[in-house]
Amino acid sequence: MELLGAKTPTPQAGNIIDGTDATFMAEVVEASMTIPVIVDFWAPWCGPCKTLGPAIEAAVTKADGRVKLVKIDVDANPSYSGQLQVQSIPTVYAFWQGKPVDGFQGALPGSEIDAFVEKTAALAGEPDNGLADAIAAAQEMLDEGAAADAAETFAAILQEDPNSAPAYAGLVSAHLALDDVDQAEAILNGAPAGISTDPALEAVAARITLLREAANTGPLAELEERIAADENDHQARLDLATALHAKGRSQEAVDHLLDLFRRDREWNDGAAKAQLFKVFDALPAKDPIVLTGRRKLSSMIFA
Repeated sequence: MELLGAKTPTPQAGNIIDGTDATFMAEVVEASMTIPVIVDFWAPWCGPCKTLGPAIEAAVTKADGRVKLVKIDVDANPSYSGQLQVQSIPTVYAFWQGKPVDGFQGALPGSEIDAFVEKTAALAGEPDNGLADAIAAAQEMLDEGAAADAAETFAAILQEDPNSAPAYAGLVSAHLALDDVDQAEAILNGAPAGISTDPALEAVAARITLLREAANTGPLAELEERIAADENDHQARLDLATALHAKGRSQEAVDHLLDLFRRDREWNDGAAKAQLFKVFDALPAKDPIVLTGRRKLSSMIFA
């Protein structure tokens, strides 16, 4: 935020706001009962403020919600700056539990500003990541092949937070890893309506759809033989791609579907493109297979 001329800083989203004498009690004193609050007393004509302002905002942003910054123009709001005996600007105070507990005057080096903000944020103690850490731990179990343990942990998390989309998706994935598609689908269908469109749940829904389809495709060897005998056996190529994805061979599945789209994009009402999107939806959005596959599909469509 640049402070130029008589221009008042533009309010920012999140924990960086413009304060006034009228809002001081609510935005500083009362707010500091639950989150540390830094108050930056500044003025439009103050040269050092132009340096301190952006630096302290950057440090507060980096604190990621652990501390709040309230910026107060002392010319427009002289009351509380007077009560706090602000004699020169910039002056910065840290509030915690309704009281000023630390502060400084003047523009400090960036490293000292970062240290001040971190020290202030630490007044509330270390952030409690709680369920987020538990979800990460459960996902690690699943990644390492301990699907049963992961399922138990995800289920426990849902006892604490029944609306956790990551936990629901993790529990579904754990049952898929245990080859229990019916139970995975039942869990997915039991997810609250409010999170049903979460990308994580849509991804596991796509995986279940593909697994259901793969159950009707036949053995891989037979499908490969059919394509070897007739490279334009589109149904065999579609079934092979579906079966490959079910076996975890997603790159090969995408390659076959792109080949099918290249051969006949209109076949079976655009089945190749539709199946590609199912595979993309079932994988993480930033998976290289997805990114490359979408790029190749786009180049074919717009060629």
